[in-house]
Amino acid sequence: MTRGGAETETDGPERRCIVTGEVQPKEGLIRFVVGPDGQVVADILGRLPGRGLWVTADRAAIAKAAKKGLFARAARQPVKVSETLADEVEEAMARRVVDLISLARKAGDAVTGYEKVKDWLVKGRCVVLIQASDGSERGKSKLHPPDRKNSFIGCLTAQEMGLAFAREHAIHGALAAGGLATRVVEEAAKLAGLRERIGGTATAEDTKDA
Repeated sequence: MTRGGAETETDGPERRCIVTGEVQPKEGLIRFVVGPDGQVVADILGRLPGRGLWVTADRAAIAKAAKKGLFARAARQPVKVSETLADEVEEAMARRVVDLISLARKAGDAVTGYEKVKDWLVKGRCVVLIQASDGSERGKSKLHPPDRKNSFIGCLTAQEMGLAFAREHAIHGALAAGGLATRVVEEAAKLAGLRERIGGTATAEDTKDA
């Protein structure tokens, strides 16, 4: 570990959050790097060069890191931080989750629509149930996640789910087992932390084919 709390880039599965000081699996943190212009950038895909500055996937933690100068301290250099950094990270993470679900759909490992999702649940093909945060609670309560760990995602809006499934909106979705499902669950957990919620309130009515 470097002075200031930043982790050196190793192959280890854990990193230290520059805000909380806690060491935890990388899957629960957002990696940031300092660009050539000194701007702090979220490395959502984990591919940008430079020393990683890791922050727990939590809106309050990111806001604190920006406000308290923790990025500069960890990087040991002056940095520029966007005033809307937390919002930008949330938007980027939402796109990431949508893109991964879209890939799963194209591979035949994700479906939407109440009846299709219900069929996958009954047949045991569904390992992760996805439901829109702004879908009606009455409609969503008719479907239950598989009895296993990390089997529910409820942080996407109906519009975002629609983008993932190439339609105007979607309320219910299902993922089959596989590497993509694991990645979707990991990234969705980060998004849920950034949005400070797992589900949502009932603000929209289900449609028959939602």
